[in-house]
Amino acid sequence: MSILIKNGRIVTAADDYIADIYIENEKIKTIGHDLPFQADQIINADNKIIFPGGIDPHVHLEMPFKETFSSDNYETGTRAALFGGTTTVIDFITQKKEKSLFSALEEWKGRSTGNTLSDYAFHMSVTDFNENTRGEIRDLIEKEGITSFKIFMAYRGSLMVDDRQIAGLMDEVKKYGGIVSAHATNGDLIDYLVAKNKAEGRLSPLYHYLSQPEITEAEATGRFVDIALQSGIKPYVVHLSCEGALNRVRNATVRNQKIFAETCIQYLILDASVYNRGFESAKWVMSPPVREKKDQTALWSGIEQGLIHTVASDHCPFTWEQKMMGEKDFSKIPNGAAGIENRMELLFSEGVAKNRITLNQYVELTATNAARIFGMYPQKGTIAVGSDADLVVFDPGEKHVLSAKTHHMNCDYSEYEGMEITGKCKTVLLRGKMAIDKNKIWVEKGYGKFIKRNIPE
Repeated sequence: MSILIKNGRIVTAADDYIADIYIENEKIKTIGHDLPFQADQIINADNKIIFPGGIDPHVHLEMPFKETFSSDNYETGTRAALFGGTTTVIDFITQKKEKSLFSALEEWKGRSTGNTLSDYAFHMSVTDFNENTRGEIRDLIEKEGITSFKIFMAYRGSLMVDDRQIAGLMDEVKKYGGIVSAHATNGDLIDYLVAKNKAEGRLSPLYHYLSQPEITEAEATGRFVDIALQSGIKPYVVHLSCEGALNRVRNATVRNQKIFAETCIQYLILDASVYNRGFESAKWVMSPPVREKKDQTALWSGIEQGLIHTVASDHCPFTWEQKMMGEKDFSKIPNGAAGIENRMELLFSEGVAKNRITLNQYVELTATNAARIFGMYPQKGTIAVGSDADLVVFDPGEKHVLSAKTHHMNCDYSEYEGMEITGKCKTVLLRGKMAIDKNKIWVEKGYGKFIKRNIPE
């Protein structure tokens, strides 16, 4: 099916102009003024902005957590992503201790294959790096197109690796051109503070926040980038949330080290006052926790200074019933929040509409940088002839209110309930097919395609 988009304001990371886009066979075929093509479908984009489809580089769909799973599976989560203008997500496979990386890949393929509506890719979380897993790295990169690997510096006993394993993984991944990212928080110090608070009878969600002070993230971030400097690999810090951690990244650039940093939309908008609402605060129990207002200021400045490259969602929702697992003990509250559908509209409203970032920066943060860093550019993340026709037709002036009553995520509350925002995704195309229009979904489960990624730029 061919589609012609007329008179849209096309915005990429570098450009801003008005033109038509002709789409055929899933790709952008031609861009120009007053294109003469006859198309099966014509979209009038007068007074609308056309962005590249969003890439969310950090999501957790159907993620195992103790006896349960995060509440959005591959069908519901990728559907919600499309409603919010995100056409590609990168999910995390998590290796089990003493098991192979490929066994984890097969487990996640079993949940994802044939079930997604958006396109998707995988990061590999390595929780047990040894000689056996070392031997799997090359095939994952070269045969499976999984070019990014994550380590945890927290959660001892289940996910956490030590510095020696981090260095070994970095050395192996570097051989084949991949990238290593980190959940950079000091797990041992956090575990000590959690145990201390529980022993003293402090069990409300507030103490989830107080058990993860800024220093736990700053220290681990500094240690991670130091190990990366020694290995010579370019590191990627996920969900950076605070000024202290950002300063460790900033300080490392003084020695000419290249570091990629990601923050999440919640850290730019919410602050720690959400932990003063009794058990309702469980809605915002995530790791790292939401920080202080001064950290919001620092993160926006970090974006302006080019220290932060991507804004993700870290989408990992749990229903209220699941959150109630920790009603009497904050350490048992499932960690995570919903945001896959809200990320792009929130960043436009809080960033572009409030003159904190430009339209070109917005595209960099929501799509282009992730595509470049994770080996999908220029197939994804831009509007160019030959690229996948992943496009968002966006109304920059439409105001609407976020609510669990109207969102499409499988979560019975919203962290942003009642918040009025400016800017709305009106039409979303995925590989040249109408995915969202008139607030309806037009693709079926299984349309989403697994993206084998290349070596990152």
